[in-house]
Parts: sequence; C-alpha cells; structure tokens
Amino acid sequence: MSQLVQDTRPVATVRSGPLSHARLPRWAPAAIAAGSIAAGCGIGLAAGWQSRVQWGMIAALVFVLATYVITTKVENSRQAKDRVATSLVWVCFVLAVVPLFSLAWVTITKGMEVVDGYFLGHSMNGVLDAEPGGGIYHALLGTIEQVLIAAVIAAPIGLLTAIYLVEYGRGKLAKAVTFFVDVMTGIPSIVAGLFVLATWNLMLGFGPSGFAGGLALAILMMPVVVRSTEEMLKLVPNELREASLALGVPKWRTILKVVLPTAIGGITTGVMLAVARITGETAPVLLLVFGTKLINPNPFEGAQSSLPLYVYEQYAVGTDASIARAWGAALVLIAFVMILNLVARGIARWKAPKTGK
Repeated sequence: MSQLVQDTRPVATVRSGPLSHARLPRWAPAAIAAGSIAAGCGIGLAAGWQSRVQWGMIAALVFVLATYVITTKVENSRQAKDRVATSLVWVCFVLAVVPLFSLAWVTITKGMEVVDGYFLGHSMNGVLDAEPGGGIYHALLGTIEQVLIAAVIAAPIGLLTAIYLVEYGRGKLAKAVTFFVDVMTGIPSIVAGLFVLATWNLMLGFGPSGFAGGLALAILMMPVVVRSTEEMLKLVPNELREASLALGVPKWRTILKVVLPTAIGGITTGVMLAVARITGETAPVLLLVFGTKLINPNPFEGAQSSLPLYVYEQYAVGTDASIARAWGAALVLIAFVMILNLVARGIARWKAPKTGK
C-alpha cells in the first residue's frame, strides 16, 4: 500500500510590486517645446542676439535637456534616454524643414508680385534688363524643350542599363558599368557642359542650341536614373520572377510584364528626382545654349534661354525690376518641378499593378 509523502520544503514567495510607473501626460512634449521656445527667445533677447537662428538653437538645446531632466524625475532614466532620442529626431526634422519652408515662403511672397498672364506670355524682346516689364515665355519654352530632350535620351538608357545590371549583369563588364555610373554620379555639371562643348560644338562644328544643352543635362540625369531604377528592381521579390519563369515565360517577357510593373512607382519617382536635379542647372546651359531674349521654338538651331539661366541673368543686373523678375522665374521653376512630380505620381499610380482586397 503506497504512502503519500508530503513535501515540506519551503516555497519561495514572490513579492508583489506595482505593474506600472508614473508616466508623463501626452501634452508634456508640447508643453516642454513651448517652454523651450520661450526660453530660447528670452535668452536671445537678454543676450542681444539679432539672429533668429541662434534663438532656435538655444531653444532646441533647452528642449532636449528639459526633456531628459523632467522624464528622469517623473519616470526613470531609461525612459528619459528613449525620450531624448525621440527629441533629437524631432529637432533634426525641424532644423531640416524650417529652411525649406522659409525658402518656399520667401519665393512665393516675392514671386507672386510679378507672376501673371503677361509675365508668363511675353519674352524680354525689346525690354532693357534694368527696366520693368517683360516676361519668361522664351525661358520657360527653352526649359521645357531642353528637359524633355534630356529625359528622352537619359530615361531609356538609364532604365535599360539598370535592367542589365540587376537581371543580366555578371563579370567584369557589369563591374565596369557600375564603376562608371558611380563616377558619373559625382561629376560637376560644368564638366558635362565642357564635354559636350568639346565634342558636339568644337569637334563636330555645331553651334549653340537647346539640343546641346539637353545632351549635357542627359549626362547629368543618366546616373541618377540608373541608380534609382537599380534599387527599385532589387526590391522586387525573386519569387515573382521564379513563378513566371516556372510557367515557361521567357525572361525578357518576365521583366517586361512582371518586374517593371511591380517597380513602376519607384522607377517613376527616381526619374522625377533626376528631372528635378537637371531642371535647375545653369552652368551647362550657359556654355552650350548661350541665352537670348528672343523666342526660339527650335531647339536644334540657334541660342535659347532657360529658367535657371534667366534667374541668373536677371539677378546679376541688380535693379529692383530685374530682381523681381528673378523671383518670379524662380517661383515658376519650383511650380514646374512640382507639376512634373504630381503628373509622374499619377502615372505611376495608374500603371501600378492592382491588388485585390
């Protein structure tokens, strides 16, 4: 007959403690930020500093320090370090956004003083640079034609190069192409202009034209298209390629029907980033297009103008009327890039593969 033996060993006891600790309210970061701004302004006024940048830097420093001290007192040091890291991210974000908004605000306020139908529909033909009047029609037309020429040349070449590097590139040739793409990414714009000037203008004997400027802009645009497209193609899952190839679909058709539609949104964004980069270039246009006050709709013959060159020329004059025209052209240039980006995003969303619910 079995006997039950009772275990008389002591049982460890678990001390109960609080499952939660004190937390700062949700409005605390905003309150600390407001207090830091007030402290930064007060210190700046007391010290006699005229620069608002100095006030902002003091406010950012006070915000980080106050966040750490208050969080340590109310919560604990671990939470304080976490909040300090978050605060640093927000401070860096504000430091990056404030100059952008400041530039946009100044450009809009100054540019809207001259931008109207007359300004957009007339050239500087017969108008002295120091006098009021005139417009940017000739420069806007030149910018559109030169950017279009560069995009037509650079986008297909960059796209095909990226497809080769991702889908087919192996061995020394792929390494060489990658190396030269990296080198081209960092070349100054003036170097691209000098290259086209030496080859197209001096060696082949062609004169200044919008097409020559478009060639230089295409050189600057091409590596950006290659790099951005290459990264987007790498993000496409290999399972999609393998599934298509397993069904007997040729590789070229897999790339055309599966890979490219999947990455079309990122590819379009990369092309627009490249277009945004070349739209504001002045040095190649100054070397190859020369600039003119007349309307020249033919990009293959004769000097043209462009918006960046127009801004440079008008600001260099230095009169109130010319500087006002420069601000107006800068506003139109920003609006032109924004419209291109919106159109590209619409096309990318329209062409993107539809996903079921």
